Amino acid sequence: MTEPVQDNLTVKQNDYAVFLPAISGFYATFIGKQRNEPYVDPARLPQGLTDMEQLNWLNSTKALFPYKWSLYSGGHANLDLNKQDWSEDMVRNREPGTFILGDSGGFQIAKGLWEGNWKANSGCAKAQKKRELVFNWLDNVSDYCMTLDIPTWVIHDKKASAACQITTLQEAVDATKYNNEYFMKHRKGVQNGGTKILNVLQGDNHTSADQWYETMKDYCDPVKYPDTHFDGWSMGGQNMCDVHLVLRRLVALRYDNLLQQGVHDWMHFLGTSKLEWAVLLTVIQRAVRKYVNPNFTISFDCASPFLATANGQVYFENIFEHDSKWSYRMAPSADDKKYSTDTRKWGTGVVADGIYPRWEDSPISDLLKMKDICIYKPGDLNKIGKEGKTSWDSFSYALLMGHNVWMHLTAVQEANRRFDAGEHPAMMRRSGGDYAKFEDIVEAIFAAPDRETSEAIIEMYDTYWMEIVGTRGFKGKKTKNARTQFNALFEFEETETVQPNDDSVQLDISALDQLEHEQT
Repeated sequence: MTEPVQDNLTVKQNDYAVFLPAISGFYATFIGKQRNEPYVDPARLPQGLTDMEQLNWLNSTKALFPYKWSLYSGGHANLDLNKQDWSEDMVRNREPGTFILGDSGGFQIAKGLWEGNWKANSGCAKAQKKRELVFNWLDNVSDYCMTLDIPTWVIHDKKASAACQITTLQEAVDATKYNNEYFMKHRKGVQNGGTKILNVLQGDNHTSADQWYETMKDYCDPVKYPDTHFDGWSMGGQNMCDVHLVLRRLVALRYDNLLQQGVHDWMHFLGTSKLEWAVLLTVIQRAVRKYVNPNFTISFDCASPFLATANGQVYFENIFEHDSKWSYRMAPSADDKKYSTDTRKWGTGVVADGIYPRWEDSPISDLLKMKDICIYKPGDLNKIGKEGKTSWDSFSYALLMGHNVWMHLTAVQEANRRFDAGEHPAMMRRSGGDYAKFEDIVEAIFAAPDRETSEAIIEMYDTYWMEIVGTRGFKGKKTKNARTQFNALFEFEETETVQPNDDSVQLDISALDQLEHEQT
């Protein structure tokens, strides 16, 4: 068998908006624990996979597909940095020059997973202890991090409100301000090796989003806070799914002098899965770089490659048909104990047996045989000493998660390459059929001589912004269920394959919770 050829996705990134895989703790465990002990028996590794670091895209020399950017959430991290935890090693001891955006874990507050009364000045010892732990973790592990915000959807969810004691928009604003002030007071500072901090903007409609912005914007003001100001922006709630609001907010930031070069160089969009938005955000990033801040970078994340695998779904191709929907395409995968001795190449077998109509190999799947995923034979006992229905073990999930990450990353980059070559997704077509308008409008907004003109151009195209589907599936939708939202985000190919039963695999489902957080 020939040696695997490295596919370096870092060098293919060009000037596109940066997708951040939201690393699952389940996946990171396989990388980190193998550094200390044979967490996966070497005999279990597919031929050609000789080192678990080949699955670690943050390792530029060994990875099958190096990619230096990722997100990791404090919501499912071990926050105690005083203790060695090999399951965290992929992130804690990553290669210099890689980039981690740390999510703060506001979703865990809303769900009651981080217990306590999170109202401002509540004096709750549990809340304060968690506040201290998560900020210390963020300040020492991440390059950029997000403030510990209270998402505005909490006030519409009785269970969430009861869990964290936040019942009104004002209480969410006040609690977030309290956390912001804690972060500002206790940060080490970039000069001392600390993280840069993104000011999270929430709001579930234009009015509440505007209110939130006006309240929080001073935390990024270097005039008011010359030594401790925050370093950029993170777009949550309606801000991350409504292009009309996105453009309004960027214009406000520009004229409030809060997109300064070297000061506010990063903006992150939470939970952005739709493939077309990879192109939209690149267009916006390029315009801001041209007219406002040449260092400006937009990033966006989702946990979908990990969530998909946890649902038994595997990407088999990406679709880029001009004047049509652009999408990741996935379906339930092969899971049958009859494959436990099948030495056919994975891609060959799944197509020949009608599981997928086509198959696009990743550097990982290119190494796989059918038996490398469908590992259990009839009568085999799983790790909990039972004979399960599935033929997969936990490492099967990890292998397919890695494949899905590559597929998602390459889809984002390929979408941008095709857009630059003159191809367009249908979402960007106005009702009149003029594709060039989106780029032209964004250009005009930022080339305008003053704020009033920029805002007038935005409002002139109000009906067009309504045609652009947001990252929640459709504009204004509030999704509370991760699986429902997952199904809404992707295009599925119907097959006869039975979805894997995970009764033998103890999955870290924090990725499911994380995606639900990001999409709501």
